[in-house]
Amino acid sequence: MAEDNIPKGERVCAGVGHDCAFSRAGSSCMDNIRLFAGLPPSAKRELLARARHTAHASGDIIVHEGDPIESIIVVRTGRIKTYRSTSDGEQHVLDVLHDGQALWHGLFLDNRTYGYSVSCLTPVRLCLIHRADVEQMLANHPDVAMGLIRMVCTELDRAEERIMMLSIRDPRRRLAEYLLTRDRSCTGPEIHLKLDDIASSVGLRPETVSRNIARFDREGLVRRTGRGRLLVLDREGLARVSES
Repeated sequence: MAEDNIPKGERVCAGVGHDCAFSRAGSSCMDNIRLFAGLPPSAKRELLARARHTAHASGDIIVHEGDPIESIIVVRTGRIKTYRSTSDGEQHVLDVLHDGQALWHGLFLDNRTYGYSVSCLTPVRLCLIHRADVEQMLANHPDVAMGLIRMVCTELDRAEERIMMLSIRDPRRRLAEYLLTRDRSCTGPEIHLKLDDIASSVGLRPETVSRNIARFDREGLVRRTGRGRLLVLDREGLARVSES
């Protein structure tokens, strides 16, 4: 997603403090994402001075598979999903990101293109930090590199957990593990995902997911609180299911 190729109709704000929820709260995007939370104040100021803010409507596609990776994409507010599409148009959801999370994988590789598409599940506000600005910040603050290495290790652990989850053959166990993982990463008490998105995330049929969630509900493990909204009631119970 090139910065000079922003979708038509999208609002763009350059710099810091332009209708930014984090700034109004006396914070910044940098303080709310793991990737930048440990940066020294001077490094944060360097990046914030060049950051660009964008706003998108629900359903907007902000990245197409094959687009060049030119910026770190920080979710200021809202939820986005990463996905791949098959030749017949079926979507396979890879991940869902929310407030304070960021897309940055592959930013420093030679072949910098997205291997997936990204669309908005809700109205979304983003903060874009160009690759060149990050590279300049690292050159000015070489001590920051170790923190980024630790962050990469954390992301690799997360990817390994996902692979292990998808390797679980029993649908009930796989879904329980997925709901536990999503519950840990949510910013609020509820999981906000449509049934189809959950199904594609865990590689199961929607009816299989629906049937098992209904069973979890009857067992008091989760509760459906609305369309596309799920509340985990018994984490230990779900853990027992995932490990059975």
